[in-house]
Parts: sequence; structure tokens; C-alpha cells
Amino acid sequence: MGPQATELTVSDNGPGHAPARDAMQGGLIGILAGLLGLGPWLITGAQLPLQNLWAADVAPDRMPASLLPLSQYKLTTIVALLTVGGAAAGLAVRLWSPARRRLATWCAAAGVLGVQVTASVQSFTVLDGGLAGGTMARLYFAGLLAGVVLSVAAALVALLLVSSTSRAPVALGVGLMAAPFASWLVEWVAGVVGPLNIPAAVPTAARWIPAILVGCALAWCGLRPARRAVVWLVDLALLWVVPALFISVNYVLGTRVAAGDLQEMLLMSRQILAATLGPAGGAGPLVLLAFVLALAGLGARTVAVRRRRALPAD
Repeated sequence: MGPQATELTVSDNGPGHAPARDAMQGGLIGILAGLLGLGPWLITGAQLPLQNLWAADVAPDRMPASLLPLSQYKLTTIVALLTVGGAAAGLAVRLWSPARRRLATWCAAAGVLGVQVTASVQSFTVLDGGLAGGTMARLYFAGLLAGVVLSVAAALVALLLVSSTSRAPVALGVGLMAAPFASWLVEWVAGVVGPLNIPAAVPTAARWIPAILVGCALAWCGLRPARRAVVWLVDLALLWVVPALFISVNYVLGTRVAAGDLQEMLLMSRQILAATLGPAGGAGPLVLLAFVLALAGLGARTVAVRRRRALPAD
């Protein structure tokens, strides 16, 4: 009776069950994070936006349900919804810090992908069923599908970076996600108060959020060893480029003047991107703020370490 009871205790609660538990918890984290990422869209009722190429005239409130806001006007929103879900899962795994981190990370990734692939399949099935036929409809469908696939891949990259045990990859993940996260926060506000009732202060404040996130991440990352200086350069470059890309995509795809004229749209995208990356684009103050915050935080950390070392031992 004694040995048998001991054997049962070991088999039920011993190390053999820890991998399965970590896998289940990792998968659950991924599912919840994926749903959190989609949250700003789901709370609006998740109805497919009006489509320029829809086969029938339908009122906005009669559009079918769609788990993703598939529309050329919502491409950056889609990027934010999907990538924030991946980053949230990575952050949860890092804070959780399971013994089997690799197993938990990949199970979390599977959970996020499960949510995002399900949402994508449902949304594109609805879109395909309502679009009118023709070359433009097929190009539109393929373009949105490519954007969603790239966004899902970016979500996986963000998850792997943010879940890392090393500070440098985490700081890179923050730099990659700073602009999408700010856009995601604005979408939450729009989902709660309505897109027409967003206070003017919200977009203004959201513009500075990426710089604050990047500055804090770089201060936390530090500059030692010296190769972490590369992380600083990459994050500041991302802070300069990614918001400009968001602005350019929203402007070009939100302009119906060039709809259907791919050459005109490419020319317009180059012009807008060049303008947003230039001095008039407004990236300079953001990069400067992030750099100043990073240096200030690094200085504060250095002073705190020196003071701690100067304290007499008990």
C-alpha cells in the first residue's frame, strides 16, 4: 500500500506532469492575448466595414459579422490588432517565467496563431462571399490577404522578441511594437466612445506614446555590453520609420482618387513616405524625446547602482 501510494503521488504531481501544465498554460495565455489584441474591434460589434467593391448595396448596420475589419481603410488597424496580441502573449510569458520557457513560448504562439488564423479565415470567407467579381475585386482580396499574413508573421516576431530572457531582444520588440501599440490604444478609445467622439487630446497624446515607450525600453536595456548600442540605433530608426509608414499607408489607401491605378498609388506612396520621413514629417521631436528619456533613465540607473554599492555592508 505504501509504495503504491508513493508511486501514485509521484505520477500525479511529479515532474512528468509539469510539461503538460506549462503547455496548457502557455496555450491559454496565447488564446487570451490573441483575443485581447482583437478587443478594440470586437467591442464595436465586429461588423465588416462597407466595401467599395461589394456586390450589393447594403447599409452599414446590415453588413455581416467579421472578426477582422477587412478594408483598405483599416489596414494599419489590422496590423495593430494582430501584432499587439502577439506582443501581449510574449510579455505574459516573460512575466510568468516558466521553467520550460521554450515550450511555454511556442504553445503561447500556437494559441495566438489559433485565434488569429480563425479570425482571418472567418473574415475572408465573409469578404469573398460578398465581393463583386472582376479583376479589381481579386486584387483587393489578395492585397488584404497579404497584409494580414504579414501582420500575423509580425505578431509572431513580436512574441518571440518580447518573451526573451535577454533585455536586448525585448527592447527591440518594444521598438517594433511602439507605434502599433499607440494605434491600438486609440482604437480602444474609438471603440468605447465611438470614432466620431474621440477627444482631440487622444490623438495628440497617442503621437508621443511610442517615443515614451522606446525611451523607457532603451533606458532599461542599457548600453552594456557595448553591442547594445545597436539596439539603440535600431529602436530609434524604428521610431522614425514605422509611424511614417503608418501615415503613408493610411493616406494612400484612404484616398479613392488613385483607387484602381496601381502606378499612381505607388507614386503617391513614395511621395508621402518621403515627406513623412523628412524634416516636415515630425519624427525629429519623437526621436529626440526617446533619446533624452533613454539617457535620463540610464543616468538614474547608474546613480542608483553607485549609491547602492556605496552603502556599508551590514
